[in-house]
Amino acid sequence: MPDPGPGFLRIGELAKRTGVSPELLRAWEQRYGLLEPARTAGGFRLYSAADEARVQRMQRLVSGGLAAAQAAHLILSREPVPGTASASATILEDAAGNLVASLDRLDEQAANTALDRLFAAYTVETVLRVVLIPYLHRLGERWETGEISVAQEHFASNLLRGRLLGLAQGWGQGQGPGAILACLPGEHHELGLLVFGVALRRRGWRITYLGTNSPIDAVADTARSLRPAVVVLLSINPDNFLDHAQQIEQLANQVPVVIAGPGATVAAARQTQTRLLDQDPVSAAETIDRDHSTPR
Repeated sequence: MPDPGPGFLRIGELAKRTGVSPELLRAWEQRYGLLEPARTAGGFRLYSAADEARVQRMQRLVSGGLAAAQAAHLILSREPVPGTASASATILEDAAGNLVASLDRLDEQAANTALDRLFAAYTVETVLRVVLIPYLHRLGERWETGEISVAQEHFASNLLRGRLLGLAQGWGQGQGPGAILACLPGEHHELGLLVFGVALRRRGWRITYLGTNSPIDAVADTARSLRPAVVVLLSINPDNFLDHAQQIEQLANQVPVVIAGPGATVAAARQTQTRLLDQDPVSAAETIDRDHSTPR
């Protein structure tokens, strides 16, 4: 292979400089588009200083606890904000990395500062979709594998719950369509439902939030009183939907019901005669809003 021009690296040299194996570099390039190599006339890849810098940032974010897909998304983000595009991406990745590190060391002030920085520079939807949703998914995985302690998981969950509730202030007001949000009986994992509610509120909806461990008959009573456009029921346990299938089906005869969360499956939707929403919370809010706005 001919010698690369000035400022360009072969993949072996890039691997030596960054400490990332050629196999992983190729994976990051193919899966996430992280690297943008030039090619010689013979088709060989040549990597630039910008590629090297992105690999180094990727390493920092992944070592800080972010999933590779999330880290790549942060690095490649081009959402317009004051300043240059590269400055925008740097703010996003740095603040997200600081958030992970601050939550891991139980530093409330630093975590809130990182969140303040994110919400000041980006839309709520971007912070939810690009930072918080992947972080919450990764948080559960890290807890299950013992990478973080119960105390760290509880601290992070409670801090983020408080911030989401701050974004939710006044979300029951307005003239838009109404939605009732509830976790099934016995279900206490509500952060995904809170993210969904905030995202739906941002699209003009009125939110009635019943929260964790909500009896189905209480949800039904509320639905009869408020006549919402939709009721959203969440659980991370598939059996929870099946255990309450009859009550949920009865509710679905009164008002459109959507089931969501890791426990929501095609089989559960079929048995409860409800609609399955198997997207991330922000995308799910977009889908609900779009479907409601589409003339029938």
